[in-house]
Amino acid sequence: MRVVSSADWRDSIPFETPMIVADVAPGEPTRCFTCGSTAEPKPRTELWVVKHRHPNDHGGFVRFYCADHRPVFAAPVTETVGRSRPAPTRERRAPAARREPIVEKQRETCPNCFVEVTATGECGMCGWAA
Repeated sequence: MRVVSSADWRDSIPFETPMIVADVAPGEPTRCFTCGSTAEPKPRTELWVVKHRHPNDHGGFVRFYCADHRPVFAAPVTETVGRSRPAPTRERRAPAARREPIVEKQRETCPNCFVEVTATGECGMCGWAA
């Protein structure tokens, strides 16, 4: 069985980026994940959707948050400064000596059964002797 990703509304959401739920998945009012199931449903225009990374699922998982519980993510850090010193040079090693390939000896086979005969030269199936 081959597992493939399907076309889903959650695939279009970037990871760790808050977005308004109504823009991504319009529908009925729903609840904030942090507020829990006992809270009143809120309109989708007031909720934020965030797609989190998951260690076992490459597609991640999606959660809805209200404005009070919306997670804040740090901006990605980009390194603009180059290396202060050059990379160390590696010594060139001599290539490893090649080993001679092991040639396997073709063992004798029984002409009747097409089975390898034993070291004594007798077939274990039909009793033929070499």
